[in-house]
Amino acid sequence: MPRNPGALTGEPDFMKLWAAQAVSSFGARITREGLPMTAILALGAGPAVLGVLAALSYGPAVLVGLAGGGFVDRRHRRPILIGADLVRAGVLITLPIAAWFHLLSLWQVFAAAVLVGGASVLFDMADHAYLPGLIGPARLVDGNSKLSATESVAEMGGPALAGVLFQWLSAPFAIAVNAATYLVSALFLSGIAKVEPDPEPAPPQHWARDLTQGFRAAWAEPRVRPLLMVALCNGLFGGGFAALYLVFALRTLGLSPAMLGLTVACGGIGALAGAGLAAPLARRLGAGPAILALGLASAASALLIPLSPAAPVAGMAMLIVSQLLGDSTGVAYGVLSSSLRQTVLPQDTLGRAAGAFQAASGGTMLIGALVGGALGGLIGVRETLFIAAAGLALGPLIAMASPALRGVKVIAVEAG
Repeated sequence: MPRNPGALTGEPDFMKLWAAQAVSSFGARITREGLPMTAILALGAGPAVLGVLAALSYGPAVLVGLAGGGFVDRRHRRPILIGADLVRAGVLITLPIAAWFHLLSLWQVFAAAVLVGGASVLFDMADHAYLPGLIGPARLVDGNSKLSATESVAEMGGPALAGVLFQWLSAPFAIAVNAATYLVSALFLSGIAKVEPDPEPAPPQHWARDLTQGFRAAWAEPRVRPLLMVALCNGLFGGGFAALYLVFALRTLGLSPAMLGLTVACGGIGALAGAGLAAPLARRLGAGPAILALGLASAASALLIPLSPAAPVAGMAMLIVSQLLGDSTGVAYGVLSSSLRQTVLPQDTLGRAAGAFQAASGGTMLIGALVGGALGGLIGVRETLFIAAAGLALGPLIAMASPALRGVKVIAVEAG
């Protein structure tokens, strides 16, 4: 008999994983805002440079997605999580050190974006594959909801903390706080007592074969195939947003770093609501219809961003509304879509399937970031954001044509 999902909060190993994720989530927000803020405020970067930086941040998803899926599936996952944390800490601490000696350059920021992005993608792939074995398939929605709730709290506090730190310490030195959070996360992960079962013995394969198997597993499952289409579209048009959102808020709308941090933090309130919304909405509508509705609502909320007036207070208010709506629906979508993938795909393919998703979304995001940054310089930042916002609705509209996804009612039952 499955254990009571509510008992997750009483399990020491899950609580250690949860604590590790909580600490690193706060730090990740500092990195997410910190690298482009460093480029803008300390090094004078413009839209084209920010497009390159965004592309370098998300580009590793392609490379690691190509090669990392089989690596994750054929190894214990917890050491991969710890190693990724240590790599991120080591890379990030070099930025404040270089700034202290007046040696910081855009090239170092670019290199940090690549290395941290690659380690983060590998961490996410291993984490996705690790959770089902730690808590069991019957409690995946509950576990993913709890982890997403922590992400939401970090979304509330992390950007606000980042904005204050960047204003007090300057961006490069604020990133030192992020490096420390990854070390703490690694310590929590190292304390998990549950022994992972040895992976099924399998000979090493070329990365192309691993990736092909990951794509085949995702594409062959009709309930997962539409999610892959959404990931492709979200990557392409989300890349444009990633490249231009900060420069739009700081330069076009005139927000200060602290105002921007508070704006993004307000989205965490919506994200926290979304983490709690996922399961009730799935019970009311059915898991598949809920995923489709949430994906479309999240995409629609992005249109509010380029509609924001070019005045700090009024612009900040519009961005906050977009953050609240977009983060609540986006997080609920992520909880349900991740739980569906973890439930209906074979456990021994989860790493390769995650690699396929990372490669698909990362590749299109890299293209979107480069094109978005270039378009922002040619036709204007606001105009480019309108194009990106309209494009985000394409994936959910395509997915709505899938009868298999619409027919998913209860994820745990679908698992058998």
